Amino acid sequence: MGLGVSLFLIAAGAILVWGVNATVAGLDVNAIGVILMVVGIIGLILSMIFWSSWGGPGYFTSRRRTYVEEGPAAPPPY
Repeated sequence: MGLGVSLFLIAAGAILVWGVNATVAGLDVNAIGVILMVVGIIGLILSMIFWSSWGGPGYFTSRRRTYVEEGPAAPPPY
């Protein structure tokens, strides 16, 4: 789960908790909203932990460069 999904879950949960006044038989909209927000916060924390250990975007392109210096070109075969 990435940062975007986590933020989406937090926003959707907040809308269900504080923005919806509907009642559904057999369904607690507030509980579903709280569950979504908790899952989103856990996902956000885990994404931040793994993001810092991974190095972020551009890690492999900017930090892992290998330069190979070759000698003079070989003479063409006859």
